Amino acid sequence: MNASRTEPRAVIPQMSGAAITGAVLACGAVSFFVWVTHHGDQACEKTDGLCWTWWDWAAIPLTLTTALIILMIVYKQLGIRPRLAVIPPTILLAPFPLLAGQATAGWWIAAITGGAWSCSLALATSSRYRIRGIAASATLLLASLVVLYH
Repeated sequence: MNASRTEPRAVIPQMSGAAITGAVLACGAVSFFVWVTHHGDQACEKTDGLCWTWWDWAAIPLTLTTALIILMIVYKQLGIRPRLAVIPPTILLAPFPLLAGQATAGWWIAAITGGAWSCSLALATSSRYRIRGIAASATLLLASLVVLYH
């Protein structure tokens, strides 16, 4: 009998890796958007009307593509499966908790929130912790919506 199949896999290294990846991606996204805003303000300083730069148009697609690629690589290395069920909600719903965290206390709360968000969704891939992961993700999402729209 294969011992690795009968014993539950160590979930702490996987979730720690997912949390660190989420926190790094959140810090990177917040820093990139601050840079884009600063660059746009400088470029449009002398314009009286509406002004958009190339970076304004490309910021969201570049951030989503970068996050997608990084999450696919990291989750594959960590052995987090099923990736197709985890990565799209992680990327598409992540702006809500990140914006709520940044609006509340700045970039460091956004980083913590990004780590918690990524970890909770990755936790939902484990059959043993699925309910806890989904409950944590739903709680983070609902709390962020309350913060944003209160």
